[in-house]
Amino acid sequence: MELKEKLREAPSSSGIYIMKGAKEKAIYVGKAKNLKNRLRSYFQKSSSLDVRKSKMVKEVKDFDYVVTKNELEALVLEANFIKRIKPKYNIILRDDKNYPYLKLTVNEKWLRLEVARRIAKDGSLYFGPYVPTGIMWETLKFIRRNFPLRTCKYDLERPMRPCVLYQMGRCLAPCAESRRTKPDHDRYMETASEVKLFLQGEKKELLSHLQEKMQRLSDELRFEEAAGLRDRLKAIQKAWETQRVISPELGDMDVIGLHREKSEASIFILFIRNGMVIGQKDFFLKKLDGIKDKELISNFVEQFYSKEMLLPSKIILPLDGKFKMQEQWLSKKKSAPVKLSTAKSEKESEVFKMALENAYHSFLAHKETKVDEGLLSLKKLLNLKTLPKKIEAIDVSNIAGSEAVGALVAWEDRKFVKDDYRLFKIKTVEGIDDFAMIGEVAVRHFKELSERGEKLPQLFLIDGGRGQLESVLKAMKPFKLPIEIAAIAKAKEGLSDRIYLPGKTDAVPLEPFMSSTHLLQRIRDEAHRFAVNYHKKLRAKRVLESPLEKIKGIGKTRRLILLRHFGSIEAIRKASIDEIASLKGMNKKTAELLKTSLNYTESKK
Repeated sequence: MELKEKLREAPSSSGIYIMKGAKEKAIYVGKAKNLKNRLRSYFQKSSSLDVRKSKMVKEVKDFDYVVTKNELEALVLEANFIKRIKPKYNIILRDDKNYPYLKLTVNEKWLRLEVARRIAKDGSLYFGPYVPTGIMWETLKFIRRNFPLRTCKYDLERPMRPCVLYQMGRCLAPCAESRRTKPDHDRYMETASEVKLFLQGEKKELLSHLQEKMQRLSDELRFEEAAGLRDRLKAIQKAWETQRVISPELGDMDVIGLHREKSEASIFILFIRNGMVIGQKDFFLKKLDGIKDKELISNFVEQFYSKEMLLPSKIILPLDGKFKMQEQWLSKKKSAPVKLSTAKSEKESEVFKMALENAYHSFLAHKETKVDEGLLSLKKLLNLKTLPKKIEAIDVSNIAGSEAVGALVAWEDRKFVKDDYRLFKIKTVEGIDDFAMIGEVAVRHFKELSERGEKLPQLFLIDGGRGQLESVLKAMKPFKLPIEIAAIAKAKEGLSDRIYLPGKTDAVPLEPFMSSTHLLQRIRDEAHRFAVNYHKKLRAKRVLESPLEKIKGIGKTRRLILLRHFGSIEAIRKASIDEIASLKGMNKKTAELLKTSLNYTESKK
């Protein structure tokens, strides 16, 4: 059927249409209040289509459509079609993952806090989304340390012995028959209520409740319990002090920032819950010729929120415009009003400015100028004298001082330079002394740099804290190299990663969503990965280079079989000849030789 004939037969109903190019491939999906009018508008000579749609129409060989009951249904269907078939002339968000949430199973008698990636209508309370997931795991770890809820998924209908978490004071152990009385359950539910208040950011109510509880325990002369509660209070207050609180009155909202240059754009979204930033996500979009900002934001909202997620009551947009249909759709999804608007209050304007700035930096991060911009930010953060175009980082790895190693990685021109990586076996340090080990690695590396006259890094990064920094500063002093040094320490409970600098008493906290933070963490993590992998390799080699290796007839395969079955050389010594001979690949003669050799080795010690 020809296009003209199909256009005549198109209904005047609402729905979606699918433009098809060569080989029936879908190249564009759109929605319409009146399908006939919208489809005709593409093929009329008098129509004023933008460059992108004019190009698209030239490729159209056919089209299909799906009639819907109303515009709202068309909006939902369009988003689903775009996500599924990804037509080339639509704006596509490369984001198919479901974001993680913390789920409080309030529908269970002995409820739990767990991670969930899908929101089910199961009566549970969900908190999030946490994007990226680092904040969520830190929060979960903190809660499990300070609020003794169960973490297991066992069927509590069958009583059992409490695990080690009960002994550590991190679980009230409802799994034990003796700990299921009504007072036990009341205490458990009180703890669950405290977790809920913590996740909701209800500071005043939670702290007041815990202080009253501490006073009550003290009055009852239960001083040990009161002291434990006091320590929890301090930990909670410290955690809240370090959280990125914007303003409690803002409540729940998403804030969308947009930075656009010609046919490319970056969209940055901040997730604010209970007045706190709990996450962020950025998108870089290309080939936007002819797409106006309103269409861009409208499409973004429709695609981004089409996944199953908890919606805020307000979404701040980067431009004015009527988005009534999107508001209606989101409100229906939430079963409560959702408002789309620009920033109105002073506080909203401050947060929106933050989203705009991050959209700008995100845009730069996808362009050729991204390194200079990111490095400028890093130079400013660390108060460096020069732009750190080359960065080296070191770390050490050992277990109780055994098989101690060091590793160095190099980063330059937006990438890791694998040819400049170095590995070190620790030679001068015995026992557990990370400070001395990192000092040895630094001395050996700086000596090599001095002797060979190789290109120096502008920044030398250490995986560690104040102690590691001082050790490296001492190590490099004799070499007098013009290199600036910093140490990056991983986040502790409730804290963000932080940087230690020479001559500075206090550490510099790293903002979780800044490009400079991401760069430092990436380089630190690469050094850590490189060191740990080398350490594991040496440990594995040491296991294989055991007394078994010197025994005739015991090759690598047999060694692995023996060690996997018995677990240690000592266990092999204690095993009977028949037990050894029964293993796959073994026989009685080899077992006798093995026992004789191992006993001889032991007698010589």
